[in-house]
Amino acid sequence: MPFQHRTPRSLLALLPAALLATASMAGMASLAGAAELSPADAERHAQASYREYFELLSLPNDAISPEDIRKNVEWLEQAFRKRGFTTQQLPNDGKPMLYAEYPGSDPARKTVLFYMHLDGQPVVPAQWAQKSPWTPVLKRKAANGAWEEIDSAPLFSGPLDPEWRVFGRASADDKGPIMMMLAAIDALKAGGGQPAVNVKVILDSEEEKGSPSISKVMQAHRDLLRTDAIVIHDGPMHATNRPTLVFGNRGAAEARLTVYGAKVPLHSGHYGNYAPNPAQRLANLLASMKSDQGRVTVPGYYAHVKIAEADRKIMAAVPDDEAALKRRLGIAQTDKVGANYQEAMQYPSLNVRGMAAASVGDKVANIVPDKAVAEMDLRTTPDSNAAWLGQQIQKHIEHQGYHLVKGEPTDEERARYDKIASFSYQSEGGDAAGSQINSPVGQWAYKALTATFGSQPEPVRIRMMGGTVPTAEIVRVLPVPFAIIPLVNADNNQHAANENLRMGNYVSGVRTVYGLMTQPF
Repeated sequence: MPFQHRTPRSLLALLPAALLATASMAGMASLAGAAELSPADAERHAQASYREYFELLSLPNDAISPEDIRKNVEWLEQAFRKRGFTTQQLPNDGKPMLYAEYPGSDPARKTVLFYMHLDGQPVVPAQWAQKSPWTPVLKRKAANGAWEEIDSAPLFSGPLDPEWRVFGRASADDKGPIMMMLAAIDALKAGGGQPAVNVKVILDSEEEKGSPSISKVMQAHRDLLRTDAIVIHDGPMHATNRPTLVFGNRGAAEARLTVYGAKVPLHSGHYGNYAPNPAQRLANLLASMKSDQGRVTVPGYYAHVKIAEADRKIMAAVPDDEAALKRRLGIAQTDKVGANYQEAMQYPSLNVRGMAAASVGDKVANIVPDKAVAEMDLRTTPDSNAAWLGQQIQKHIEHQGYHLVKGEPTDEERARYDKIASFSYQSEGGDAAGSQINSPVGQWAYKALTATFGSQPEPVRIRMMGGTVPTAEIVRVLPVPFAIIPLVNADNNQHAANENLRMGNYVSGVRTVYGLMTQPF
């Protein structure tokens, strides 16, 4: 889905105010009975949900185990039903997804489908600074900057410190947002209100495995899931913790490059300076693909990227502190792909994520390796998919003089060709997707966030984030506008050990979801 020309930012800034000023009486009537949620009330309902949150985090949720996924689905089904939702487990080869719908659907109202996922990344318990990744703990930052575990009792009753964090697998990605929605529903029901939109929810059970079945499951239940817009609660908020709207995500592809040398590893004394070294050749080949400034030099790699001047202005307005980011990352200079961090995310990437040739350290030997391997990941964009990028890399490899084979080269190929390699690529975990910033869902979400948190400073609007979620697969089945609305702190250690969620984000997330559900569309 290619990006289209957008309204200039100066006009976009006027849209929310103008639309709020001209809201119809019918729309206002649908909001009646749903009082504004104050920060204090949001904190109270968030706190009331924390015991459930800890209980949910105690359930292992790696999708490699269908039994664990079923336990999570059953727990969540009861949690949604307790709040009045009708639910349905959507079959998925033993790892069901969960559908939930809030009662009182009205054909006169727009329908919003909220997407989140209930599975989590695998864990290596020894890497976690706590008893178990599945035993959530409360921590605060000590004077020395380290996180120290504290008694969790104050979390359930008593004053809350917004800087406290809950550590545990899936605390932020993505069980936290699910619990924020449940707490927001509690707040809505406590006030005797009704949503201003028809609320549908789908919880993916294999997102961390690349959502291989989301299209199939959604297609099988297309009528059930029919909607006017999609909201995806996944990914991190902007580092400032300002309300964040994202209108696209990069996709992911993987590639494997193997350069072949002699048929077997060779004694480096007898054959060094005689038999070509595939590790050296691989290094040279990879170096030919990128400049020292980090730009991909494969011909045609960026050919399809087109960024309008209006979009560049929107990206320049994102309040990234790049000096602080470089300090946090421990780098002196950034790659020169885009003019800033946001622009860098608009281009497809070519990342060497691992290399192997013979051995190092205690197992090193004086040999000329027989082969060298590089694993790469390619972050795709809506205008540059995996097939296009892979084809350009393959052409480049051949242009460097390599004969490409599938599998080990034959004796005939070894005798005929000097440079031999194999190269393969495929999509991994979803394609890129983009939605217009001034689409109906973008305008509605902007109004909801400014009504909830104010317009000074205004919500951060991001054209496309670097991470991958299965947006493209979802909108291929349900071709409607979407917005990604992250709710969790940017420094949550997503996918890594010691994943965490800041309690201030939990409370603001409750307010965000409540604001979305009570904002007329």
